[in-house]
Formats: sequence, C-alpha cells, structure tokens
Amino acid sequence: MDDLSEVDFVIEAVPEFPDLKTSIFSQLASVCPPHAVLATNTSSISITKIAAATTEDPKDLSASSRVISTHFMNPVPVQKGVEIIPGLQTSQETIDRATEFCQRMGKVPSRSADSPGFLANRILMPYINEAIICLETGVGAKEDIDNIMKNGTNVPMGPLQLADFIGIDTCQAIMKVLHTETGDSKYRPAGLLGKMVDAGWLGKKSGKGFYDY
Repeated sequence: MDDLSEVDFVIEAVPEFPDLKTSIFSQLASVCPPHAVLATNTSSISITKIAAATTEDPKDLSASSRVISTHFMNPVPVQKGVEIIPGLQTSQETIDRATEFCQRMGKVPSRSADSPGFLANRILMPYINEAIICLETGVGAKEDIDNIMKNGTNVPMGPLQLADFIGIDTCQAIMKVLHTETGDSKYRPAGLLGKMVDAGWLGKKSGKGFYDY
C-alpha cells in the first residue's frame, strides 16, 4: 500500500465485499497524495458509502470528494464501456479527471447515478440470473440458453458463459446487493448460484463454472 504514495490515479478492484472496500479506501485516503483520484471498480456497492470511509468527519471532503467509480466492463481488454459513477461527495473535478482518464485509454465512458447496480448491472444481472433460473428449472440446456441469446440478439457470448467470465461468486454478490438495497424480490439470487459458489465452481478463474476451462 505504501507504494501508492506518489500515484495520481488509483483503481481498486478487489472482490465485492463492502467491508473490504471501505477498509481499503480508509487506507488509501492516508497513503495516497492529496491530489490523487481514488477510483473503485465496484459493480454494485454504493460510491457514497465507500467515500464516507475515507474520513471520520463527514464535513471533511478532502479525500471523499476524490472518490469515484470507474466500472470497467468485462472482459476489460475487449470491451470499451466504462461506467463513471460519482458519489454524493464526489467533486466535478474528479468526475472530469476520471472521464478524461478513461477516454485516453480508448474507453467509452457512460455516466450513472449512485444507485444499486448502477446502469450496467441493474440491467445485466437480472438477465444472467434469469438464464440461471431457466437452467436450474429445466427450461433449457446451457448450450441452448447461450446459443439462442448469441444467435438471436447478436451478443458475443451467452449469459451463462458471461457469468463464468465475470465470476459466479461476483454474480451472486451483485444480486445480493441488488436484492438487499432495493428490497425487490425480482433480484433474488438464483439458488443454483449459491450452490455453485459453495462447490467452488466460480467460473473461468477456478477452471469450472457452467463450462469447464
């Protein structure tokens, strides 16, 4: 962490556990220089909550105003999309710097409000979750589910393969956040998600998910 004492821009990309992220940002606020943008790659956790962890005094915006989400779409080397999500404390300067940073990387930024799931996962995760429900209830085989979406909607990969690339545990974590934060039953994680996480079948990163790698 001390190696970050001279950076201009830092992007955190740890798993989707709120306590882990807030702990890291508490440390970043004291280690990074006072001009550094403190970005998170979170795909579902409140930016306002993460920013609040940078100070014990809510009136002190010196660090919290520099917190923002740059949520890169997966797989990052292929997809150009990045969500820019400011928190309640985020300054316009931080928004502008994060946007320019992503553009200089060749990405296409889209702005989202600090709302559960933001734009991408508010739309994407229920789609993936419903595909998993279709699989576990026998509506279709995994190959048929992925093939109809690839060949019927012109997406590069089907929802189950995409879940493997995102990470089964990450999908479950995001659905839990959506379900908890909105209180809406339509975001209840599929039962199969939990079973796969328990089995250690986390997708591409573990070598086994809906498919073998």
